[in-house]
Amino acid sequence: MQDDPIPVLTPEHTDPQAFDDAALAVARLESLYAEATSFLASHFSQAVQGAKPATRVRAFYPEIRLTVISHAKVDSRLSFGHVSGPGTYATTITRPDLFRAYLTQQIALLMENHGVTVQIGPSATPIPVHFAVAGNPTVAVPQEGVLEFSLRDVFDVPDLATTNDDIVNGTRTFNDDGSMPLAPFTAQRVDYSLARLSHYTATDAVHFQNHVLFTNYQFYVDEFECYARAMLADKSQGYVSFVATGNQEIFTPDGAIVQPSKMPQMPTYHLKRADGQGITLVNIGVGPSNAKTATDHIAVLRPHAWLMVGHCAGLRNSQSLGDFCLAHAYLREDHVLDDDLPVWVPIPALAEIQIALEEAVAEVTQLKGYELKRIMRTGTVATIDNRNWELRDQSGPVRRLSQSRAIALDMESATIAANGFRFRVPYGTLLCVSDKPLHGELKLPGMASDFYKTQVSRHLQIGIRAMERLRETPVARIHSRKLRSFEETAFL
Repeated sequence: MQDDPIPVLTPEHTDPQAFDDAALAVARLESLYAEATSFLASHFSQAVQGAKPATRVRAFYPEIRLTVISHAKVDSRLSFGHVSGPGTYATTITRPDLFRAYLTQQIALLMENHGVTVQIGPSATPIPVHFAVAGNPTVAVPQEGVLEFSLRDVFDVPDLATTNDDIVNGTRTFNDDGSMPLAPFTAQRVDYSLARLSHYTATDAVHFQNHVLFTNYQFYVDEFECYARAMLADKSQGYVSFVATGNQEIFTPDGAIVQPSKMPQMPTYHLKRADGQGITLVNIGVGPSNAKTATDHIAVLRPHAWLMVGHCAGLRNSQSLGDFCLAHAYLREDHVLDDDLPVWVPIPALAEIQIALEEAVAEVTQLKGYELKRIMRTGTVATIDNRNWELRDQSGPVRRLSQSRAIALDMESATIAANGFRFRVPYGTLLCVSDKPLHGELKLPGMASDFYKTQVSRHLQIGIRAMERLRETPVARIHSRKLRSFEETAFL
């Protein structure tokens, strides 16, 4: 005879409710999530202060569920906000307070385009206790071995077997209950990334803005802070605060920021607007691994665009130090995404991004038309995973670079673009030539100091201006249909 299973203590059962108002639906999501996390936090605090509970303690993520019965097509110009056919669609939700504007927009579009209500209620997916108490200053999760009982015997803990990118990678078309995915990420996957973002960037997810710049040099960070302080003095662009490492937030141009004794792996800074349409700058350092890590996690925030503005090796003799390279194609030899996005998948240039970058270069440099070609070249950017590629036999690499028509080489741009394509985040690349290794101009101490002083400010200004142009572009136009697959989730 088998032993009786351990009883499970859960919040009081709540039946799903139907909503035809997006704001009310999101409010219900927030209420359910708050009830579930408060339930877990309360019982967890009791457990760490006393003996092992006699029951298992469990609470569930809220979910959005809807059913479409019509084959009627919606506006063919839309890239998101609709489902591809009849059926039941569902997704689990975490931190609805953080994603309030996003969720309200996505739900409203579904209601408008399909004339349906949405069902809001608890899902069947447990919330890991680590995520439930994250950010709660009154609760700390002890390390394994500190408690007199195993945490996983009482509470649900993060399960990597169910935390994956199957939806965005196109390998999962149905949920376990037979419904189809409504959003690109499950609640567990989002929670995982929110925790990692805080760890790697030393800033909370709430500060991230919808336009993200990536760079591979600290020089850009220094210039970004100077620009941010100028914007806080000017106010004409609507920026309201600047956030530095350690969640240090200033609201005036003379606000004090203390340099932390230990920098995070990817220092991140945010020039914020009240509507979230400001600019975030992430110094990912050098290498495709960091580029993949950063974009893997920032993607769950569903930004409207991300751009790489860093340094590169110029590959053409006609180029000069300080010239700009606008990528319209990528040679992917970074290898970090090969298992998720095969190298035979083309990474297309996005017209809206390309135009914004080219117009920003013209505006900042005051050059137009044919004259702009003196300092900017459009072409293929090659991304590799070997920083010292120059030390290898040159016959192979140089031949491949020439065959690909590459104009520039770095270690991050193709990774960022490819992950943008994979996660449906509009992407682009504008690099600045800092050395020409094929022509004897290596990046050595002293040689580049004048270049850094004169070019970094202008390059960053171009990236910022491009983002400001994109901010003025309707979201539906930026999120191109080129980024959507055959069976696509309704949520952006």
